[in-house]
Amino acid sequence: MTLYAVTDRFLKRLAESQAPATEVLLLLTDGRTLPLEHMGGGVTVDRGSAIRRTCTVTVADPALIPRTPADQLATYGAQLRISRGVDYGDGTNELVPLGVFRLDEVGGDVNDGPVTLSGKDLSAIVSDDRFTAPYTATGTVVSAVTALIQRSIPGAAVASSITDAAIGKRTFDVEADPWDGCREIAAAAGAEVYCNPDGVFVIAILPDLATATPVWDIEAAEGGVYISANRAMSSAGVYNAVLARGENTSDNVAPVSYMAIDGDPDSPTYWAGPFGHRPMFYTSSTLTTTSACQNAATLKLAQAKAPNATGDISSLPNPALEAGDVLRVRHADGSRELHQAASFSVPLDLGSSFPISTISAKEDA
Repeated sequence: MTLYAVTDRFLKRLAESQAPATEVLLLLTDGRTLPLEHMGGGVTVDRGSAIRRTCTVTVADPALIPRTPADQLATYGAQLRISRGVDYGDGTNELVPLGVFRLDEVGGDVNDGPVTLSGKDLSAIVSDDRFTAPYTATGTVVSAVTALIQRSIPGAAVASSITDAAIGKRTFDVEADPWDGCREIAAAAGAEVYCNPDGVFVIAILPDLATATPVWDIEAAEGGVYISANRAMSSAGVYNAVLARGENTSDNVAPVSYMAIDGDPDSPTYWAGPFGHRPMFYTSSTLTTTSACQNAATLKLAQAKAPNATGDISSLPNPALEAGDVLRVRHADGSRELHQAASFSVPLDLGSSFPISTISAKEDA
């Protein structure tokens, strides 16, 4: 997880007055690619959602509403490819992808428009392909996740940056969600799985806020992109320990477990501090070693204790951002913080603000 590869010129241009460069392509099932003249819309990226990327696009032309069986055949299963970037004002621009989406809905006034198209990233295809017979996942994290994804999307690209690990056999029942299965299996390696802006499925570990290098500076200074920021603390739904357990009778593996705790004395949710003990529990038959339990517990703890410090930052839009990216924020009073992006929405029009919710924050020394 890191900022999509862009030039230094791109990042500098974000702070300058400009009309954004955007592109929306409609990929119909009959092989046609239609560039869409659009009026607005946006892409929402939310690490807390099973389907990480969703989109809406508003167009003026009501002819896009499918009315005949042929129109419907071409539209059902169609995809959207959406990009946004910067216009350099010299006849050139630089675009970055915002996602590849399955088109789920088209609707609007059939006479006058406008028409709204909405979609979800390609993980929705995996999620909707529910099991019609029991399915057993086995092998390693990467091979098992890849098999589940390519079961629904043959030939889908899967990129892994993790150290692969063996898993115990995991049998999913009829009607179970295969995408939930992918996420459960990835957790055995302390990893997440999601669909990136290029439409590639990624298996990766969330960057550690304490050690990751910030990928973007949001500064309240001349030439900066900072607009406003809020900071909050909450104990609602917060845990400071995760006990991960695995027991797999199919593989004749003895029960294993590991408890990860918040051991940072400077953390408001410190296990030995005034916050007290608030453990949560996670169980999966994919966990067959103490190491796998440790990976899963560490991942779940990073998610469970995150709300102890949250931020809402508003800046000028940066379409190259990815959920999980670490940001350095410099406020007007000169104080600095590190934040980790949790969710944000990239507008497809001249929207002036770009709200970013963060999953954790700390002082940047």
